[in-house]
Amino acid sequence: MELHPLTADDHELIELARRTVDANTDGPDGIYTMGAAVRGADGRTYAGINLYHFTGGPCAELVALGHARAAGARELTTIVAVGNENRGVQALCGRDRQILLDYHPTIRVILPGPGWALVTDLLPAAFPWHP
Repeated sequence: MELHPLTADDHELIELARRTVDANTDGPDGIYTMGAAVRGADGRTYAGINLYHFTGGPCAELVALGHARAAGARELTTIVAVGNENRGVQALCGRDRQILLDYHPTIRVILPGPGWALVTDLLPAAFPWHP
């Protein structure tokens, strides 16, 4: 899979996710906190934070998608997830990848590396479910 170079807008999105997780982290006591940010086709950005819970809780990426949807953004172009405690850009989990494929099949996913790939490249031969 080829990673494409990051743009200035991509770095801005990474910074939004980093600021979100830094401001809302649950701390270093073994709690895994993630921040995420998405960019709409109109350039507006939306952030989210995961809700840690022993049953799993929603991922930061899904919270950011919900934030964007609640604000009326239906077309998203880019997403990134950043870990707390300076862990930097993180890869998305399989559930998040599947949901992105189903709702936003052309979205760019910023990956550790640095670079980005289309969500379709992250789930080759995936089963597409169309809501």
